[in-house]
Amino acid sequence: MGLTARIRTRDGWAVSHAVVTVTDATGAQVVRAEADAEGTVHDTTALAPGAYTVIVTAVGYAPVAAGAIVTASGRAEVGTVTLARQGGTELPPPGTWTIDPAHSSVGAVAQHLGISSVHGRFTDFSGRIEIAPDEVAKSRVEAVISAASIDTGNGMRDGHLKSPDFLDVETYPEITYRAGGLTPAGPDRWTVHGELTMHGVVRPVDLDLACLGTGSDPWGGTRAAFRATTELHREDFAMNYNQVVQAGIAAIGTTLKVELDIQAVQGDSLPAV
Repeated sequence: MGLTARIRTRDGWAVSHAVVTVTDATGAQVVRAEADAEGTVHDTTALAPGAYTVIVTAVGYAPVAAGAIVTASGRAEVGTVTLARQGGTELPPPGTWTIDPAHSSVGAVAQHLGISSVHGRFTDFSGRIEIAPDEVAKSRVEAVISAASIDTGNGMRDGHLKSPDFLDVETYPEITYRAGGLTPAGPDRWTVHGELTMHGVVRPVDLDLACLGTGSDPWGGTRAAFRATTELHREDFAMNYNQVVQAGIAAIGTTLKVELDIQAVQGDSLPAV
């Protein structure tokens, strides 16, 4: 008996601050209930059989209204209600978001011998995201990566990548990315416009960014998740080393696919956990 519902974002995150209002055929409010930390609403108010309107609201999201039929059991099972960001913007709320390296990854994939891929990642990095409060397109991203933290799972290969043939980490210890603009590419997708500094060379690099949603964490904070990809050409950053094997195939591909899985915490610092 009563009302049950699950409130989620389009990517499946719970909307813990959602409010569900139920009105009867005359427009009178008969139930008003708030979602719990899991985005679940369960209200035991007895409802008379008939047709009702269910309205779901949450700050930062477009409201949703749907019809519901209550049977003789007095139960209204609304199911899962999906909310979209207000205005179609799937970015997290404005303000500072600090990248959490423990729950993020910075990876790159290169072809090897033209038939397989070598996966690598950087294990030491930091950064922050500033979501602009007035014009989202003016949001900023800054990240710093320790070039010496490259890890491909092979010590000899990692040593070569750190050498002057590639990253030259003794001369250029940091890789930096700074972005000062976003362009919408869909309801929850953006193009990030920035500059990458690597191996002493500065080049414009755009990221294809998907915003995966926001949610609460166990330490009382709020987190946002992103996935971003781009492609880099080694020669653009003066890394021209290569070894050509039979049939003119390069041992190491000149194009790198960069894959970023980022989790950021709302605020200027990370929680002490």
